[in-house]
Amino acid sequence: MARTIKDANLSSREARRRLQVRPEPHWRQLETGLHLGYRRVAKDKGGAWTARRRRPEGIYAEVRLGTADDIGDADGQAIVSFDQAQRFARAWKLEEERKDAGLDPDTGQKPKEAPYTVAKALDDYLAWFDQHKRSAAATRASAEAHIRPPLGDLDAARLTAAEIRNWLEKLALEPARKRSCKLGSGKTAPAATTAETKRQRRSTANRVLTVLKAALNRAFHAGKVPSDEAWRRVKPFQNVDAPVIRYLSEPETVRLVNGCDRDFRPLVKAAILTGCRYGELTTLLCGDFNEAVGTLLIRRSKSGKPRHVVLTQEGKEFFLEITAGKPKTALALPRPDGAPWGRSHQQRPLSDACNRAKISPPASFHVLRHTHASLLAMRGVPIPVIAEQLGHADTRITSRHYAHLSPSYVAETIRASFPKLGINAPPKVEPIKASAKSRSQEGRDLKPGKSKVSSSR
Repeated sequence: MARTIKDANLSSREARRRLQVRPEPHWRQLETGLHLGYRRVAKDKGGAWTARRRRPEGIYAEVRLGTADDIGDADGQAIVSFDQAQRFARAWKLEEERKDAGLDPDTGQKPKEAPYTVAKALDDYLAWFDQHKRSAAATRASAEAHIRPPLGDLDAARLTAAEIRNWLEKLALEPARKRSCKLGSGKTAPAATTAETKRQRRSTANRVLTVLKAALNRAFHAGKVPSDEAWRRVKPFQNVDAPVIRYLSEPETVRLVNGCDRDFRPLVKAAILTGCRYGELTTLLCGDFNEAVGTLLIRRSKSGKPRHVVLTQEGKEFFLEITAGKPKTALALPRPDGAPWGRSHQQRPLSDACNRAKISPPASFHVLRHTHASLLAMRGVPIPVIAEQLGHADTRITSRHYAHLSPSYVAETIRASFPKLGINAPPKVEPIKASAKSRSQEGRDLKPGKSKVSSSR
């Protein structure tokens, strides 16, 4: 315990009355960096105690400790004696030093940090995703709908594999969420009952699990959670990702382009000739077209990285036509009023074009991207080349979607080697001719008065 300081000018009332009245306190050093001050601004009134301490950055901080016992007796609260003022000053200095060190002012212990929850991991991941990736809206919607409500309050460091696995299985059993006007926002479709709908729900659950693992992995690498073992032990549902990629044939492609409105047709042409996504085309600038090498610069793709799309001769001629006479900073594919196409502006005109082109069911805009890649695959373009053109980070994605369309040695060998059996031709049915003996015998058996019923012994 610190020693109580004695001071002839401050210890008693009589001594303090003899001090000069002034705005600046009369200071007395209690210890290094800590002073106790007495301030009296009028002769007929009592003074007050003040403390000051030197902060680490070199400046002084002051605090009023209370009224001095010049007129009334000290009670340790409203009225404070010289000795009490010293204790209060030292206690205040200790609290301030604890605050500076990030400790609890009362206990001097490091305060317990709030647990780093799954919700905080999602917040950090989505904030990063917004800055570095595309399609953040879809990822955010998936996290908010399926991850945050059931798992958000759980401590990420204490998350177990069993909890994640139970959540995944429940998610696969939930009915699909619908966004149609008929059901309304947030409402659900009927529960999955067929094998196909169950597969779809499990496939969706796998995609949501990927978002959860990505958020937790980012937290682990940032040092927010000590281990990633819990979610590494949870495996996705197997054999449920069976992509059925829809694409248009060449005649359908021509009919679709011819069925588009004049203002919407350039956007559809660009999608078919480049395989670019809708969002990539709507932000394309005229300066992104390089006539000399015949490429388009996609400044920011879905992965967040730029890429160059190779154009055919037909593609070069198309972009030469739509960029002619425009500044490099102008949009290459604007709306008729010059504004950029919005997030869902493509749906209705594309649906109308499909109806006019007799394409049923109507194709989505992403089908045009699949059409570009499928036409390349069917002409033997290697999968890595298609992956580079589409901007896929991994050729496994491209192979899973388009490899079955590529000409293969197995398919060509089977078709060339298997014999033609002719079993598809309609069978030739010839009538059965009866012999002369059988016809005469049949005639005797059917004479009047005779029956073909035989008797048994």
